[in-house]
Amino acid sequence: MSTPRASSSVLDFQEAAALAERLDAEIGRVIIGQRQARREVLLCLLAGGHGLLRGVPGLAKTLLIRTLADAVSLRFGRIQFTPDLMPSDIVGTEVIEEDPATGRRSVRFIPGPIFANIILADEINRTPPRTQAALLEAMQEFQVTVGGVRHELERPLFVLATENPIEQEGTHPLPEAQLDRFMMNIVMDYPALDDERRILAETTSVEAPTVSPVASGAELEAARALVRALPAASNVVDYALRLVRATRPGGPSAPPDARRWIEWGAGPRAGQSLLLGAKARALLEGRKVPAPDDVTAVALPVLRHRVLLNFHAQAEGVTPDRVIEHLLDAVRP
Repeated sequence: MSTPRASSSVLDFQEAAALAERLDAEIGRVIIGQRQARREVLLCLLAGGHGLLRGVPGLAKTLLIRTLADAVSLRFGRIQFTPDLMPSDIVGTEVIEEDPATGRRSVRFIPGPIFANIILADEINRTPPRTQAALLEAMQEFQVTVGGVRHELERPLFVLATENPIEQEGTHPLPEAQLDRFMMNIVMDYPALDDERRILAETTSVEAPTVSPVASGAELEAARALVRALPAASNVVDYALRLVRATRPGGPSAPPDARRWIEWGAGPRAGQSLLLGAKARALLEGRKVPAPDDVTAVALPVLRHRVLLNFHAQAEGVTPDRVIEHLLDAVRP
């Protein structure tokens, strides 16, 4: 059994830019503040990647992804990761059925929650690696294999996984190779004073804001195709290349800070994510060509989970964000 793809649709640049603006505005009706995180989630969605969202409890991580699903009129699925979650709980399972009239048995596949368009993988680090890998395979291949049969996933597929950074007991952190499958690592911080006052006032009243669909799945797929079609000048490509290679401490172009603090640097997938994120940011701002500043703007969410710090950095209390900022200063055009 295979799930049908979204119907085809074609958008020109102005239509795609208007779609992105409508999505941003519609999400902003429900999610108060968190402007940076909202934009990065939207950039990740438009670029065709998947996101890892980190933040303490109560910052509306679940509400953000649910609001996005409602605004795009797509099927939403939520998977609560627990220590006893099995791969079949994600991808689905086969059951044997018997026809009461003939007594003949047949095998039927029951799809799991991965068969949706926008998926919240809540607290992904609470489940063992085997179950984590089942989700990541679906993210990468857009299909699952059960009982030797491949089942295609519907497009678009956008997975946003959350991690709770303050509870580490009983967790299974994602290995670096699996973290690399996420295009962006998005950090949600505490809201600003005025935003938090609005949250308290508006979320404790009778009326709650509603979200209306402003795009279809086919239109979103067309916008993703247009993002990839945007041209990137050679100086933008070279800047992304220099930035990625600067994270590799053993390379000849690595600055002193990389050699001092980094154990392992980013791979080629990071460069692809930098360019796609830069193109998506240009579209969101109504520009047909990305600039070096667009690469700079997406560098932190793209690289912070792809740079593995060494013992010296940990001993000095250096964070990945600080290292990336130093690298940006070293290679900025």
